Amino acid sequence: MSDVKIYRPAKTATQSGRARSTRWVLEFSTALAQRRDSLMGWAGRGDTRRQVRLEFDSEEDAVAYARRNGLTYEVEPARERRIRAKSYADNFRFGREGNWTH
Repeated sequence: MSDVKIYRPAKTATQSGRARSTRWVLEFSTALAQRRDSLMGWAGRGDTRRQVRLEFDSEEDAVAYARRNGLTYEVEPARERRIRAKSYADNFRFGREGNWTH
């Protein structure tokens, strides 16, 4: 199991922009299971590294940081965005698949 995971986050579904999806993220993994607090019943862990999230401009910078600090890492390749061309006129084109409804 690796100490950290390096990836580029996807665009969130609640926004139309891609502002926070261009940087690379380094997140720590944890091997500790969650435990319940006996007083409040909340779930938590004793490892605070899980709360650390570092952002880098490039994948190489994130990998260099992990190597410099002696961390084992796993890199998820970035998924490129596919743009499907859409046109309002396609709703009325000849030979359209499916029925046109109001």
